[in-house]
Amino acid sequence: MNEDTIKGKWKQLSGKIQAKWGKLTNDDIDVAEGNTEYLVGKIQERYGIAREEAEKQVRDFNGGA
Repeated sequence: MNEDTIKGKWKQLSGKIQAKWGKLTNDDIDVAEGNTEYLVGKIQERYGIAREEAEKQVRDFNGGA
């Protein structure tokens, strides 16, 4: 799933994102609105993990795209 697809399906994905990364606030998800770089940064911040790990989690969530 590429970034354009993510942006196009953001409303549907936002619920799944909230379920996977429960520490993200609704505001975090609303501001991200398809911006995977922002999403990675927020996951890194909220979970205290390395950027590489956050990127891997988002890639895995996106189906490895």
